[in-house]
Amino acid sequence: MTGYNIISMTDAGIDIDVVEDCDSFVGNAEKKALEISRVSGKLTLSDDSGLVIDYLDGMPGVYSARYMGEKTPYIEKNTKILEIMEKVPFRERSARFVCVVAAAVPLSDGTIKLIHETGIVEGYIHTRISGENGFGYDPIFFVPEYGVTTAEMSGELKNKISHRGIALRRMKQRLAEIL
Repeated sequence: MTGYNIISMTDAGIDIDVVEDCDSFVGNAEKKALEISRVSGKLTLSDDSGLVIDYLDGMPGVYSARYMGEKTPYIEKNTKILEIMEKVPFRERSARFVCVVAAAVPLSDGTIKLIHETGIVEGYIHTRISGENGFGYDPIFFVPEYGVTTAEMSGELKNKISHRGIALRRMKQRLAEIL
């Protein structure tokens, strides 16, 4: 479908842990793509994503996976967010899932070109945990156009509207234009 053989880091025999210490999704995604491309010598895709809640000044944002600790189950993270926002009116519960996909493209002169694309899904923080599908913050992320949380969506619908899907489709188009 892409004309490329896409493999995981594991399949490529790469075992490095890139520390996500940047203050933006773009920074983290580009850092991971660049470091892995330097090891592999190949075009490398990487992403960073998270939940951005306006009422919480953008939190958990780039700390979405580490919010309340990396080992804290999402049921606890979701419950905590709902507790914090318990009295917040629905119209003030705006949020979005954001995903940045970065590509590190090795050039013939030995340099690496970095590009990135962003996917965003707008929604609201629900008033309760709802749905069994998906993972992470899906049970509290309500998408008004569909009247459900992303955890209540079918896999097909979620893939169609997802922030990762949007970013990947944009990146696929961008790579087709420059390669």
